[in-house]
Amino acid sequence: MSDGATTPLTARLDRLFRLSRPRGRQWSNTEVAAEIKRANPQLRVSGAYLSMLRTGKRSSPSTDLLVALARFFGVNPSYFFDDEDGQGERVREQLEHLAMLRDRGVVGIAQRAMGLPQSNLDLITALLDQARRQRGLPPVTDADPSTENPEP
Repeated sequence: MSDGATTPLTARLDRLFRLSRPRGRQWSNTEVAAEIKRANPQLRVSGAYLSMLRTGKRSSPSTDLLVALARFFGVNPSYFFDDEDGQGERVREQLEHLAMLRDRGVVGIAQRAMGLPQSNLDLITALLDQARRQRGLPPVTDADPSTENPEP
């Protein structure tokens, strides 16, 4: 048992809860516990236990639970462990970028566009380009999003 001190694990887990859910609503501890138990019936996890992990009142989850949490949130399990390779920092930056995009409404546009045929995507792109021109914004060139640096 811990005294509630913030640890790298505590901060990283809490960040996943705060930043990974679309539509501006955070995952609740109970929701995540239920989804993890559904996917991994052998794991013993509850919303209360996840709350204790997030607040630092508990600090030694099983490796199986951390792997299940990583799978649920779509991150590499190494995110929770040693950060010599910079994985934790990269995931933190990606989550903050996603939160910024979500807050600006970009994620909602992307979600609506998923699954549409290329002809529809071309039309949507043309409309967005026209709206940018009307606002006096610079044109956007298509680039690999993984190489772009988002504005803060």
